[in-house]
Amino acid sequence: MTWNWERLDWPDFTHESKALQALEERFLVQSGELVGIQRHIGADDQDVLRIELISDEAVKTSEIEGEILDRDSVQSSLRHQFGLGSTSLRVKAAERGIAEMMADLYHNFAQPLDDATMFAWHRMVLSGDRTVRVVGGYRRHAEAMQVVSGPDYRRKIHFEAPPSSRLRAEMKRFNAWFNATAPGGKRPLAALTRTGIAHLYFESIHPFEDGNGRIGRALAEKALAQSLDRPSLIALAWTIERKRKGYYAALERNNKELEITAWLSYFAETILEAQRNTIRRMDFFLAKAKFYERFRGKLNARQDKVVARLFAAGTDAFEGGLSAENYISITKTSRATATRDLHDLAEKGALTRTGELRHTRYFLNLRQWG
Repeated sequence: MTWNWERLDWPDFTHESKALQALEERFLVQSGELVGIQRHIGADDQDVLRIELISDEAVKTSEIEGEILDRDSVQSSLRHQFGLGSTSLRVKAAERGIAEMMADLYHNFAQPLDDATMFAWHRMVLSGDRTVRVVGGYRRHAEAMQVVSGPDYRRKIHFEAPPSSRLRAEMKRFNAWFNATAPGGKRPLAALTRTGIAHLYFESIHPFEDGNGRIGRALAEKALAQSLDRPSLIALAWTIERKRKGYYAALERNNKELEITAWLSYFAETILEAQRNTIRRMDFFLAKAKFYERFRGKLNARQDKVVARLFAAGTDAFEGGLSAENYISITKTSRATATRDLHDLAEKGALTRTGELRHTRYFLNLRQWG
């Protein structure tokens, strides 16, 4: 098996620019849509939205690697990082570390890339980890760095990275490439093209003992932010996590050759989907703010609790809608009271109603207030 880094022309990746032209244009259009939506959100609400989006990215980029974090703890740490209050919870090292990395990425996206930045991120990502030999530095072990699956007697090698002895030179070259291809660099590349190459290039080197996926996705976010000249807030990890198998399969399909048009097309489509997801979530957030502005003080405690639960479900909401049984379960009230409350919510225009009798379902009415 020959890996991409073993080829004589490594790391000279090639691709067909025309295959990405329409995707690059769509990225710029959708970026404009995101800016337009943000302009309609007040300063205080923008702080809340920023914390929600960044915390979801922090949680999801860790979940992709099989690490489940507490979202409330991550948000608490982020609010502290952004100067929006002290940490109100006892935040564990893992939650605090990923929040610190995401805040650093947000504030310092425009800075050139260097070893010091990635070493700092690595210390943050692996904060509290006692199993990794080198934290805050590139791996140094002599054994091969492999991505494998299956039992020992039938192990499948998905990828093998360059040996540790090559890392100093490989990462010096990677950092130089990343900085040269940035806007204003010596060899600037289009946003999606540069981001896709950066992610695959970094993952092919796999310079750390652990944390390569999270740092590689942070580099993708940094590349996008530099192209936009502002923090992207794009739900990249949130989108990848939903199709994690496809993401790993795409990486594996493209770790042997240096012609990577297929990979760049895949990753560009993923970024565009992430943008669309962010647009949907910003629209939802804006509609939520307007909804509460309209109905503040007009709902009883039970209704407030159910509405809050519906909003907490996010853009996915309750699958199939809210039923009277759901309402009873959430509020612990009687069927007669639940029926009366739901009828009142529909009459006020807070919820829309579909179906009849036991098939009756209710949905948040966001069109009128969004």
